[in-house]
Amino acid sequence: MATRKAKWILLSAFVITAFLLASIAQVMAETWNCKSMGKMMKREGSLIPDAEGHWVGISITEGATMCDNGEIGWWTALFFWDGVKGSGSYTQYITMTLQDGSTITNVVKDKRTPGVFKYIAEIINGTGRFKGIKGTVTVEGKSLPPEKGETVGKSVSTVIFNFTLPPK
Repeated sequence: MATRKAKWILLSAFVITAFLLASIAQVMAETWNCKSMGKMMKREGSLIPDAEGHWVGISITEGATMCDNGEIGWWTALFFWDGVKGSGSYTQYITMTLQDGSTITNVVKDKRTPGVFKYIAEIINGTGRFKGIKGTVTVEGKSLPPEKGETVGKSVSTVIFNFTLPPK
């Protein structure tokens, strides 16, 4: 009698567990490996007289990202900085618009050193097929020296998007 009751309890637990697992929508993580190029379009700043070489300002950079999976996006970055002799803190917001008009926006708040850059940004918003996106963007790259007639060079970087989307 006790064995029969245990079997029913076990079977009931199995059915309930199977029902709960089947009703929970699966969230799949995606990883995109990409290359990106950018060019600073505008830079404004002011010298702060409290220390030698102390500047604060904003810059706007535009560029393109091409991913191994065929995704292509054009992006704009707003870069707010406060630094002394090229090093200091910054906040950067980047919005990338993909070919179908969907967007992914990320933010990073970090410290900067001139030349090489490496950071992990948090994805904070998405539109279109990326509505509800959550994840990170890892960027590693370098600034290229300015060409003749340029005041600031271009940048090249590798970009890795790691994200999840809510179930549809």
